[in-house]
Amino acid sequence: MQSLIKSIFLTLIFSSYSLAIEPGKVTGGERYDIPSWFTDSFLDISDDVEEASDEDKKVLLFFHLDGCPYCNAMVNQNFSSGSNKSFIQENFSVIAVNIKGNREITMPDGDAIEEKDLAKLLGIKYTPTILFLDKSGKQIFRTNGYRNPKTFGHTLSYIADNHYIEKTLNEHILKEQSAVYDFRDHSLLTQVDNFSKINTPVLMLFEDQGCTGCDYIHQKLLNLETVKEELKKFTFVRVDGNSDKPFIFFDGKEITPRELASKYDLSFRPGFLLFDEGNKIIEIDNRLYSFHFNTVLNYVSGKHYKEFDTFNDYRRARQVELLEKGVNINLVD
Repeated sequence: MQSLIKSIFLTLIFSSYSLAIEPGKVTGGERYDIPSWFTDSFLDISDDVEEASDEDKKVLLFFHLDGCPYCNAMVNQNFSSGSNKSFIQENFSVIAVNIKGNREITMPDGDAIEEKDLAKLLGIKYTPTILFLDKSGKQIFRTNGYRNPKTFGHTLSYIADNHYIEKTLNEHILKEQSAVYDFRDHSLLTQVDNFSKINTPVLMLFEDQGCTGCDYIHQKLLNLETVKEELKKFTFVRVDGNSDKPFIFFDGKEITPRELASKYDLSFRPGFLLFDEGNKIIEIDNRLYSFHFNTVLNYVSGKHYKEFDTFNDYRRARQVELLEKGVNINLVD
């Protein structure tokens, strides 16, 4: 009898150990330094714009986040070194804005607002986000998230040389370079000509022949098994972002891929638009690693956009949930 009680006691002890899950860990965050040559601003943007104009420059607001691996790559590859650094210094006044920061910024309209509140007001979902301002302080272009040096170089010349006045960024890129990409197949891609009859969430992939990152995303992201599991929850469609061939949209009206990309300011290739119940929920206008990419997909397929005010609110909640379950998160996988 005593041996039976002892056995039960030991079983309960070991069971309690198995139930005590060790929290997961986050890896892949990167520390980086803002370059010393960035503008030493008092954060009165009207004054910054005026001073930049006197030097025949435009203002570039660099919204970043401490520990952000995408910010680290962007800073190191474009601002601290690389072929774009000197061009940026010659043509732009760069001001860093921390999306979690408490510094007060006075915008051209005269309103003063803290960095973190400005980030919320602008709906910043991804870091780094870059806002380009003209000589009046008006936003003329925005990039959401990481850009490799070649892609960002096209963006810089597009803004600095005022091409944004007369053409889209992708029209500018295609004029600058020849076709570099042949459309790749994917086992889950579906051909759709009429979206008004689709009842599932829709993931629309925008590519074109000038896309320098499309091969990478197919090789390193879209064929991961964890990503494929999320993709199965969507009607997954690819369109040529430069195409003028119309299809039937969710509202029953015709629209072309080029018009759709313009409507939602989707300038990056490859880019994604995510729809549910006929409405655009969120876009991916930048390169993401698998954790953030899957989080965006789950945000839409799980209809979490209905319960969270913003995507970043959901992202933080999901990260906490996974860590509490003992799941390790690598931000750069």
